[in-house]
Amino acid sequence: MSKQPNYLNDRLCLNVLAGSVENAKECHDATDGHIVIGVLSKNYITDEAAITDMKTYIAATGNALSIGLGAGDPHQSAMVTRLAKTLQPQHVNQVFTGVAASREALGQNETVVNGLVSPSGRVGYVNIATGPLSSKAPAAEIPVETAIALLQDMGCSSIKYFPMNGLACKDEYVAVAKACAAADFYLEPTGGIDLENFEEIVKIALDAEVPKVIPHVYSSIIDRETGLTRPEDVKALYEMMQKLV
Repeated sequence: MSKQPNYLNDRLCLNVLAGSVENAKECHDATDGHIVIGVLSKNYITDEAAITDMKTYIAATGNALSIGLGAGDPHQSAMVTRLAKTLQPQHVNQVFTGVAASREALGQNETVVNGLVSPSGRVGYVNIATGPLSSKAPAAEIPVETAIALLQDMGCSSIKYFPMNGLACKDEYVAVAKACAAADFYLEPTGGIDLENFEEIVKIALDAEVPKVIPHVYSSIIDRETGLTRPEDVKALYEMMQKLV
């Protein structure tokens, strides 16, 4: 693997998207490296194009690369695994059913690999049917503790809890955070997080004693005209992070 960024030793690390390599570097610098930069596999037609471009992000940020699906698109699962094998990034986003394949392809346990589970509408339960076929089938709602154990069996590092819609499912999220803490498992809250609810969402996980929290803050801090993530917003989030840990 390439040079490891600071975030590997952090309890709290930010995950944002970048619209360009320069934008990625600006966001990286705004957090003193306490960040991973999401680049979406869905934006590329071929593996070769993705690998060529993502290598420039790796070079610009000391391999603070997070290979993304693209709004949790399960049809990107196989491509993410192929890219991860070649690029050996610091962070990989996967659907529940893609975790084992990505871990096997990576051939090491250092890269953080998340597994996507969704709110179920019931406290203490999550929907694990997030794969290419299972996402089209009836929901598979199981106890969050069992979901974590299954993910651990597959070599997963963390739950990606998506879509949260901010604090719309707060009670469910609290239960997920407590379960992650009990299992010494990482948590990545995702969906609808912005400058207003960021602190509360992160504090819930930290108060539950989750060992590592990686909040994903995406569209709310992206300039609609340029498509770039606003470095000043990233800096504001980083300042909140420093107060929380």
